[in-house]
Amino acid sequence: MHTQCNAEQLEFSCVERRRVVAAFEGGRVSSDAGALLLKRTDEAIRLMDRLAECFVDHRDPGTVEHSVRTLVAQRVFAIALG
Repeated sequence: MHTQCNAEQLEFSCVERRRVVAAFEGGRVSSDAGALLLKRTDEAIRLMDRLAECFVDHRDPGTVEHSVRTLVAQRVFAIALG
């Protein structure tokens, strides 16, 4: 079943002589704002590097494909994105 949402804005009852309108012209918006904030935080304070330093890597360096930092960052971002 298809829905038809064509309203550019919705008008509601006035509140104390003020017009109440819901408009859908948000411009650039993102549902991933948490991930964007996390990325900026990581860039600003090296969050993933600092978290990765909390772990001791006992793996054989010759067989390591992904760094601890990469693994930590992947897990943290996966949790943040749900």
